[in-house]
Amino acid sequence: MADVPPIDLMAGIGCYCTKSRGIGGSIKQRNEGFKVSEVVADSLARDLSSSFDDQHRYPLFLLEKEGVDSNHALFEIAQKFHLNLRVMGIKDAKASTKQFAGSERVLLDPPKELKTAHTVLSLRGFTRKPLDKAFLAGNKFEITIYGPRALDLVDFVPEISKIGNFYGLQRFGSERLVTHLVGREIIRRNFDRAVDLLLSYTTEYDTPMSREIRERSSDPSNYRQLVRELPRGMDIERQLMSAIVAGKNAVSALRAVPITIRRLFVQAYQSFVFNKCLSKAVLSGADLIRPERGDLCFEMEGESTFGRIVKFENLASGQRAVPAVRMAGYTFQPGKGRFEDITKTILEEEGITPKDFHIKEMQELSQQGGFRQAPLWCAEFEYRTAPQLVMSFKLPKGSYATTLLRELLKPDDPIKAGF
Repeated sequence: MADVPPIDLMAGIGCYCTKSRGIGGSIKQRNEGFKVSEVVADSLARDLSSSFDDQHRYPLFLLEKEGVDSNHALFEIAQKFHLNLRVMGIKDAKASTKQFAGSERVLLDPPKELKTAHTVLSLRGFTRKPLDKAFLAGNKFEITIYGPRALDLVDFVPEISKIGNFYGLQRFGSERLVTHLVGREIIRRNFDRAVDLLLSYTTEYDTPMSREIRERSSDPSNYRQLVRELPRGMDIERQLMSAIVAGKNAVSALRAVPITIRRLFVQAYQSFVFNKCLSKAVLSGADLIRPERGDLCFEMEGESTFGRIVKFENLASGQRAVPAVRMAGYTFQPGKGRFEDITKTILEEEGITPKDFHIKEMQELSQQGGFRQAPLWCAEFEYRTAPQLVMSFKLPKGSYATTLLRELLKPDDPIKAGF
């Protein structure tokens, strides 16, 4: 089995699930080479009206963007048009993406189309309820591989079903890989350390300018000057520093960061624990596809629709099911399944208990837990080799295309390869 790059290990990904030789190459050299479109539940289409009425009062927009992530796209729209929107999932900056956005407020006469530097927003209709994550079924991808060593995927395709549902590097901040470290310190109630990591943590991938700024950020006496010098891309750092310069403590300063991003810190730590759990399971020879006695499982309601959680022993005869991993959180309880026992051990090694995920000092960041399917569950995988290697496939919501691509490319340096 190929060696795992150090940055993967830092994200808790300790193995590959496939044995095929990596084809090398890179991704995301151009935004149009990484296309993502949301796949929505049938219930959203049924609920949509072309016009405003007493039942359909919430506008639904199609948000097309390039070169900016979803959070910053929404911020860009809010800054320019004073229109606050929400989305069902966060899409990466290095991509050409289409996703839906909605308003939590009733809008009688919303704009038909808006444009910013990185986005196009077009009205698609009105819904009965504000946009909710429950409407998202998954995502469809079309991805170009640049400069691969090989074009023949005959050995890889049969192994796709074996791939674990790892969280990709972008969940953790990609090359900076800091979000789960911040989340860990928040869970441990080390709020000053969480602020320090956000401002000053560096990796080998930092530019000389970024490294200089972060080195200066390790000394709070520099904050007043740095606030005026930070580049535009460091908006979170500016918010934090400004709050501390204004005399706020670490908890209040962290609250200066938008709530959607703040929640990502603790969620990223949950993702790190999940990745470690899945890695240990795979390395021990666990089958991620077929559930076993003691496991918790998702009942399959369709080809790619995960239903309710049931114990393996309570599955109806002939019922299709997929192993489920219980996520770390304040409701986590070790059971008899393969994965809970591993997660329990990881938390003990980390010096963290489930109740630590209930954060009294920052209640809005508390995380209950939940479940995530063990296999990636890729559907409709197709590829063509001319004029370039281009593949398309669908994944359930919350799954990462880069998780599949990592197994295909097996890059020596994931960041240089576009991950």
